[in-house]
This record gives sequence, C-alpha cells and structure tokens, in this order.
Amino acid sequence: MAVYILSNRKIVRHKGEKADSFSNDEYSIPNFRIAKCDFENFKEPTSAVKKKKDYTNQNILNYKLFSEPEKQGYQDVLDVLLNEKGVKKSTLTANNLGGSQKMFYELYKDMSSTKDRSDVLIFIHGYAYDFDDELKAIIDLKKLFIDNPASPIEHILFVSWPASSSIVPLTYFDDKASSINSGASLMRLFYFYTQFLKDIFSNRDLVPCNQRIHLMAHSMGNRVLQSMLYSLKKENILRVIDQVLLLNSDVTYKVFDDSEDSFNKLPLLANRISIYLNRKDTILGISQFTKNILTPRLGKHGPSDIQKFKDIVSVIDCTFVEDDVLSGLKYEIGNHWGYLSSSKVQNDIFQNLYGMDRNLITNRLKNNENIFTIISQ
Repeated sequence: MAVYILSNRKIVRHKGEKADSFSNDEYSIPNFRIAKCDFENFKEPTSAVKKKKDYTNQNILNYKLFSEPEKQGYQDVLDVLLNEKGVKKSTLTANNLGGSQKMFYELYKDMSSTKDRSDVLIFIHGYAYDFDDELKAIIDLKKLFIDNPASPIEHILFVSWPASSSIVPLTYFDDKASSINSGASLMRLFYFYTQFLKDIFSNRDLVPCNQRIHLMAHSMGNRVLQSMLYSLKKENILRVIDQVLLLNSDVTYKVFDDSEDSFNKLPLLANRISIYLNRKDTILGISQFTKNILTPRLGKHGPSDIQKFKDIVSVIDCTFVEDDVLSGLKYEIGNHWGYLSSSKVQNDIFQNLYGMDRNLITNRLKNNENIFTIISQ
C-alpha cells in the first residue's frame, strides 16, 4: 500500500521545521513535486486534537517530499531493476532515484507482486481545498478505497492543485484559472509515465505487472483533466488507463464534442469512461448561473451527444440516492459529493473499478444502451 501526492503548490520551509512542506497558498508553480504519505505511524486524531490551531500540515498526515532526480529519463530505474534481478550489475540502488523515478519504481515493484489486484487510483479533487483540506481528503480516500475490501485499489496518487480555500461561489473564478494551470502538471505526469513504459519494457527481462490504473476526477478537478487533454496530441496518446470516473463534473455538457477538443480524447486514453451525475446538484447550479454564462454542466445535465462513444462511455444518474454514509447540510443541500456520502454510489464505483460489465452492475436501472439510474431502494 502506498499513497503519493503530486502537487504544483509552492514548497516552503516552516519556521522551526527541518523538512520541506507544501504550501497552503493559493498559488501554483510551473513544475510538480512528489511526496509519499507515511501511514505506518498514523493515528486517528481525537476531536480535541482536530480543534487545535496546530492541527495543520504534517500534524494531520506525515509526508516526505522526494528529492529531484539527478538526471531525466528512466535509465537509472531500468539499471536498478535489472541489478535486482541479477541480469545486469549496477552500483545504483533505489536510494539513487528521485521524483517520478522513485514513485514509478516503487509502484512497479508493488504492483508486480503476486496479489490478484493491486490497482492504482489517480484522484483529482474539486474546488475549495487548501493543502490541509487535501491531507484530510487523502485520509478519507484511503479509508474508502484502500482499507475497504470491496475495492480493488491498493495505491492512490492524489493530484494536489491550489484551489481556493473558500466555498463562496465567487472563488470559482480563481479555481478555474488554477485548474487550467495545474493541467500542465498532469500532462507532464502522463508523458513521464509513457516514457517510463517505453524505457522499462523495451527490455525483455522486465514484464508488465498486468495491474490497472484508474483515473477519478471530482467537480472542478475535471477542469484540470480538461486542461491536460487540450494539450495532448491524439497521435501521442496511449491507452494506459482502465477506468475513468467523472464525478459531478464542473465542465460544459458539450465537453465530448469535437469542437471542444478535450474529452473526445478520453476514449483513446481509457478502456471505459463513466459519467456520474446528479440533476439536483446545487453546487453545479451555482457554477452554471454565476461563472459559466448559463452553460449546462456535465455533472448535472449529462453530455450533449456521446452517440459515437456509446460503446465506451456510460452515464450513471445518482439523483435519487440517499446520503447514508455522511449526512449534514453540506451533503443534503449540495448533492455534490455522492462518492463520499452514499453507499449506493460507492458500491457502483467499486464494481466499475473491478471492470464489471456495465449491464451486470447491481442496483442499476437501465434507461437505454449506455444510460443508467442507480436505484434508491
């Protein structure tokens, strides 16, 4: 089990601390850094601890930033792996690796184990998250996807981007700009990963692990994904993702149209795409009527036309589900966080991640060939 953070937040050294940290500032940098979370010594904090002013940063969840690699590319990773297999002698060890080299090396080693499923989930959060909020979200995601035996996920790569810390609708302007900038970091990760695959598996002594990588984007996190897709050239896309789950997506409902030149590339990247929507989503209603010139949102109204993608893209309507996991005004009024608040939405997601045929996923009503409704009872 491993949980990584990929972030284009500023790096700071807080007063009195000896290690670098990610900043809470609403400011992004051109490059991203990778950190690994330490759950070995993690203890669930009490409510009293959570109320303290010092319940921030590493006091929430300890993490350590990876060093930057001494040189680009993945030849060093290849040398380490071949040395460990006894195929080629090298003075390099895993301690010589940094950044994405170290993360890809560790994931390859873990995912090459004898376990039936050791999948990776790339998660892109939505709006109104400072870094402390992100650390709390990582803890919740680990409980939901890694600790839960119903889930095939064993590793999480959390994409941290500097969204506004306020839930006031006016912050949507700031978050939109930040999400566009952060898409470049995601694009670099994609290209790094495809380069890793080419460098490593060009050697016949190493074989793919045959595990799966999934991508999940919630709310405005879909704009981070959209920004990445804008920049990708179709001829350079490899199908390296199994399931893509778009949750309460704050992007235009025309995002799959060729004129948008973004989500129409997802079928080249993934085996299956699932759009989870809620027609009562208040947050997306605010987004539509305040910041998006009355443009309907994908996560509230569904896509305008996905006829040519109907074999690979599914729409799952979550409007009628109940919040039986988490309750409160935020969830009851917002209808925006079903993946956290509803066991029925979670169960549907787990079956999707396992790759079950969409027509066999339980507790669904089939509306037509690729549109489904999660049954409330």
